[in-house]
Amino acid sequence: MRRLTLNLVLLILAATILHAAPAMRAAQQAPPPPPPRQPGTYLEREVRHQLVLLPYYTVFDDLEFKVEGDTVTLMGEVVNPVLKSDAGNVVKRVEGVQKVINNIKVLPLSTNDNRIRRAEYRAIYGDPSLYRYALQAVGPIHIIVDNGHVTLKGVVANIMDRNVVGVRANGVPGVFSVDNQLRVEAQGK
Repeated sequence: MRRLTLNLVLLILAATILHAAPAMRAAQQAPPPPPPRQPGTYLEREVRHQLVLLPYYTVFDDLEFKVEGDTVTLMGEVVNPVLKSDAGNVVKRVEGVQKVINNIKVLPLSTNDNRIRRAEYRAIYGDPSLYRYALQAVGPIHIIVDNGHVTLKGVVANIMDRNVVGVRANGVPGVFSVDNQLRVEAQGK
């Protein structure tokens, strides 16, 4: 009886080893090389991702960048000086980036500009026809206020929304000028 049990165990063990042999050989082979990266696209996606995740990034800031080889140039305007240094530090840690040129402008501290920012936000994101833009974590319409001059940057769904945003921004008291640089999403996407 013991001999029969031992033979049965050995038979099961041999079947298991024979069945697992191809999988073991495949595991011992080197993994296939990763697909080649298209130049620039990985860096652009990763830099954009890291910038959007910054904790102090709001609709009152505009962060832009340019990738040339392994060098990233940061541009735009921010309200909080910490955001400028955080953006530079986070981009330095992206794989493939060797050099970061931080040309981000820190907007001057001004109680009047802060008042205009709040009023512009209420006028734009409070409009019932533009409410859908306020549902995102960081709205797609960025309101840059520099010494009473307002610049609108970002993306809207259609030309009508672009025009409504411009009209609402121009209606805020105390604003010297409004530069509407909003882009319209490409049709068919």
